[in-house]
Amino acid sequence: MGHYDVVTPARLSSRSYVPTGPLRKAGRAVGRALHLPFTGTARGIRRATHAHGAGESGLGKLIELHAVNGAGDVLITIALASTVFFSVPTDEARGRVALYLAITMAPFTLLAPVIGPLLDRLPHGRRAAMAGAMLARAVLALAMSGAVATGGIELYPAALGVLVASKAYGVVRSAVVPRLLPPVFSLVKANSRVTLAGLLATGAAAPVGAALQRVGPAWPLYGAFVVFVAGTFLAFSMPGKVDSAKGERRAHLAAEHPGEPEAPERPGRGLRDVGPSVVHALQANAALRALSGFLIFFLAFLLRQHPLDGRSAAISLGIVGVAAGLGNAVGTAVGAWLKSRAPERIIATVLGIALGVSVLTAVFFSGLLVAVLGATAGLCQALGKLSLDALIQRDVPESVRNSAFARSETLLQVAWVVGGAIGIVLPLVAWVGMSVAAGLVAIGVLLSVHGLLSAGRP
Repeated sequence: MGHYDVVTPARLSSRSYVPTGPLRKAGRAVGRALHLPFTGTARGIRRATHAHGAGESGLGKLIELHAVNGAGDVLITIALASTVFFSVPTDEARGRVALYLAITMAPFTLLAPVIGPLLDRLPHGRRAAMAGAMLARAVLALAMSGAVATGGIELYPAALGVLVASKAYGVVRSAVVPRLLPPVFSLVKANSRVTLAGLLATGAAAPVGAALQRVGPAWPLYGAFVVFVAGTFLAFSMPGKVDSAKGERRAHLAAEHPGEPEAPERPGRGLRDVGPSVVHALQANAALRALSGFLIFFLAFLLRQHPLDGRSAAISLGIVGVAAGLGNAVGTAVGAWLKSRAPERIIATVLGIALGVSVLTAVFFSGLLVAVLGATAGLCQALGKLSLDALIQRDVPESVRNSAFARSETLLQVAWVVGGAIGIVLPLVAWVGMSVAAGLVAIGVLLSVHGLLSAGRP
């Protein structure tokens, strides 16, 4: 008689059941189908961010880090906007936003000029600075989660900390990009990729934040905490050359006077001049950045009280926001295509376009023109900033280039704050606001266009 192996319940329980044959193949197919959207998307993103040598140079990791930064910032923005802006009537909201400006923006205006020079003195700690900016926002997001439901005064100091950390990251990121350029990349193309990644991540994270907001007012902040913790680790994974300061000196942004001999360099001081083209380009970009800050705050209240063409306030704000985002994305793509062709003329052109559309909107105010102005402001700001980057790369010596990026970015952030402050104090009258918007751009035209066109002539 043959030997039969009797399987008792005890022996059966001690064995792990492993499917065989068709059942195993079916299980593997289901597993692949479930994880393919995630792994396939991740591989696609990695291929895009690391293409054309960006992976080898380290630029790919900076692109991914900036995407994380954009996603985290928009989650915090959704939480704060829902508490400070949408949760109360318009008049009370104006008071809350004015308080927000007073407690956060005003101190930031004083702190912003210090951020660039301070970080400029710590070139060997750029990875730590970016990681610190991420970790600080993660901690502050948790701190705000307890106060966001009530809108208490303790929310505002934390919001100030988030703002300062976000701008500190932006300053350091601007200084880091030139150190990570692949051989085939221009600075304009690299900045275009970084900026576009941030815009795409912001657009992807916005509906997620809106869904989390429906769960509870603190949930977008919990999401921001997770995102910024991931960003902290990603910042430390950047290549070591990010922290290298070999051959760098500090730049002084001052206009060069024709015929004036170049000031001698002193140890630790760097060069005093960066050239007239960069100075005029910076003036023009400051006007465009002030326009952006103004439109964000003024239109937010104007459209809440007077929605576009009978639409709801939320839809009206969404239309303008989407238009501005699309304009920014198109400007970034066009800037990458133009590369560094005649940057002075590009800046003068976009400044003229912004002025023309602002005047047109002031005279013939309508929902369509407001959306066009938002898209124009986004497009012109993106093209102007990329052209400024091209000028800094062309005209500023490599030894002080990183410093010039850091200081110019700080000045542009201050211009945005000033524009936003003007937008919050104006009466909610459409033609008045659009006239002020045109005036901000006109100041930039008067200060910079003649100098840009003169400097741009061959």
